[in-house]
Amino acid sequence: MKLFGTDGVRGKAGEKLSAAMAMRLAMAAGIFFRKHSLTNKILVGKDTRKSGYMIENAIVSGLTAVGYNVIQIGPMPTPAIAFLTEDMRCDAGIMISASHNSYFDNGIKFFDHAGYKLDIRDEEKIEKIYFNQELIEQNQKVELDIGTSKRIDDVIGRYIVHIKNSFPQNLTLRGMRIVLDVANGAAYKVAPTIFSELGADVFVINDEPNGSNINLSCGALHPQKLGEEVVKFRADIGFAFDGDADRLVVVNEKGKTVEGDKLLGVLASYLKTSSLLKSNYVVATDMSNQALEDFFKTKNIKLARCDVGDKYVLEKLKELGSNFGGEQSGHIIFSDFAKTGDALVAALQVMAYLLTKQKEAVSNSLNPFELYPQRLINLHINEKTPLENINGYKEFRDKLKVQNIRSLIRYSGTENLLRILLEAKDEKLLHEVALESEKFFKRALNG
Repeated sequence: MKLFGTDGVRGKAGEKLSAAMAMRLAMAAGIFFRKHSLTNKILVGKDTRKSGYMIENAIVSGLTAVGYNVIQIGPMPTPAIAFLTEDMRCDAGIMISASHNSYFDNGIKFFDHAGYKLDIRDEEKIEKIYFNQELIEQNQKVELDIGTSKRIDDVIGRYIVHIKNSFPQNLTLRGMRIVLDVANGAAYKVAPTIFSELGADVFVINDEPNGSNINLSCGALHPQKLGEEVVKFRADIGFAFDGDADRLVVVNEKGKTVEGDKLLGVLASYLKTSSLLKSNYVVATDMSNQALEDFFKTKNIKLARCDVGDKYVLEKLKELGSNFGGEQSGHIIFSDFAKTGDALVAALQVMAYLLTKQKEAVSNSLNPFELYPQRLINLHINEKTPLENINGYKEFRDKLKVQNIRSLIRYSGTENLLRILLEAKDEKLLHEVALESEKFFKRALNG
């Protein structure tokens, strides 16, 4: 597709994602959603990027132009948009965010009336409408058929109550010292409120968004500062969110980052022992470490893998009738409480698990197994040449198999990057193959 990537539409604001493009995309989406309209309302939220003002106004213009009434709720986490779209009986929800990307990027994510991200077939339909000038013109409204827009500032309370209800009512965070890094992003109000109301002693960093500091050397992609603050305040644990709060990274009491696959392991085991894991399946992506799968075997838990992207995790969960899965990057889905990765839900489930461990140190509780060595290479490229068309690619992959190296090679859906994941039990061999792989793809894709 020309517009949609792994997670909605994303690009540099004012360039790829211009006001004109956002308005036309909103028109196309409005035309698409109208086919199954029940309330003629669409919810629009955003994170804290400066470009959010431009794109929000463009989207509102596009939706009202095709007759939709718009509800604007300002900065809120992506999973809040998923929840509120259904809770407020809207036909659809739109989140303006580039997630973990830098401030100069932005993106648009769509949710259906039930709060689910659109599948690729629906995205293709919206894209087809986008490029159909005649259809766009035919659906322009006039006079009283033009839509309206209103801003509601008090819906944050609904989401806070919803998130708190995901935490067992017989537990409290009283006596727990927790540091939160909200990445100057969408959770800067919600996260501290939730943890404080549940009784924790909360310390917050990076909670002063100015439009250009979202994800800037902070949050889920940069947990080093959080680790320092955890040690400084002698906290029990630290939680880092990304810009739209759908990704979680955990730091233990020693200031060390907990690997995402280890989080998936302990949380799945917790659900299993609590008789809360449905269908005995956990869903993870092809990026997850083989050690996670081996750990699950010792717990009699089945692992199903899927493509990268939390919407693919959710699709697989629905297919298997399961309720837990995620990505090693920190997108963790508890589908009993959320229909997308929700960092706040995941953080509270981590706390619920830790409270069952009583006085055991977090560094021990969240270290259930050792990971096999991995290398993740993000290679900047000039052009996304189909991998199967690269000369020598098949022979390269065959060699990896002979060397017993698990690999996942794919293009980023949001950036001009080739992502190369390599995994092996032999650290020295892995290092040699990583260097060889980087050299091969640099020569093949960048000349």
